[in-house]
Amino acid sequence: MKKYIIKRLIISVFILIFVAFIIYVLMRSLPTSYLEQVARQKSMQPGSKSFDEWMEQLSATYGMDKGIIPGFLAWCGRAIRGDFGDSWRWTVPVVEKFKDSVWISFIMGGIAFILEILIAIPLGVIAATKQYTKVDYTITIVALACFSLPTFFFASLLKLLFCVKLGWFDLGGLIGRNYENLSAAGQFWDRAHHLVLPIVTLVVISIGSLMRYTRTNMLEVLNADYIRTARAKGLSESKVIYHHAFRNTLIPLVTMLGGSLPGLFAGALITETLYSIPGIGYVSYQSMVAGDIPFSMFYLVFMAVLTLLGNLISDILYAVVDPRVRIA
Repeated sequence: MKKYIIKRLIISVFILIFVAFIIYVLMRSLPTSYLEQVARQKSMQPGSKSFDEWMEQLSATYGMDKGIIPGFLAWCGRAIRGDFGDSWRWTVPVVEKFKDSVWISFIMGGIAFILEILIAIPLGVIAATKQYTKVDYTITIVALACFSLPTFFFASLLKLLFCVKLGWFDLGGLIGRNYENLSAAGQFWDRAHHLVLPIVTLVVISIGSLMRYTRTNMLEVLNADYIRTARAKGLSESKVIYHHAFRNTLIPLVTMLGGSLPGLFAGALITETLYSIPGIGYVSYQSMVAGDIPFSMFYLVFMAVLTLLGNLISDILYAVVDPRVRIA
């Protein structure tokens, strides 16, 4: 197992370098650039230099006057030292802006992820064990409704009902009007109160696919020969389902859930925008629109690292959930 992990990590490093290079090329090929906007604004000031002179000066300042290969090598050299530069859009160090926004998205995504597992997987198992009954049909309809709902429509519906009609929540934002006057505990609950509707939105739109996925895999396992053999031996139905069948259902679920790791840090762009939550999804979108290469590079490479890490964790968890799987 140790040799396998080391081998996968070495391969992942080469994959990451290749992915980072592709991302850098795409960032340098963006049709709009924040530098162009700044140069255009400065050139319009009275007595200022021309647009081309400002572009030359700004490009030299931010290292954009180099070619693709030299520029990428220079970026890698700074990245190894932990220096990802300053964000052009937010005018602060990239890592600082990332830390300020990522934890909001992580808390939202983490809570939604846990609730998704606690709700979707049990309902998927129940639907499979009660196939073609009213319970199965009800769960199937709910699942189809959940992943068919557009995020913007469902979020707008929640805001209309709970914010406008009932007045239980604010229309948007992360803190309330009297946040500064609250105690530490009051500020915590104020933030938690503002995250209720965004988390509900994330959970509802994500549980549908996981419920159907769990039901489908559970049905495949329940029709296997060893399940019929276990029942023929006189084992109780609960032991057959939850000890034998469900454990084998976990194998494809581990693959799906392991791939969800980047989603915890990726942020939910539509949800964060609709609820005015300054999470990493909204911040990264604004950075890309503005042509903020330093922040966009850091964010996309960070997501690539999480994707590779999620795949490695999935492979290792195979041996945990299934004793038949051992990596030599």
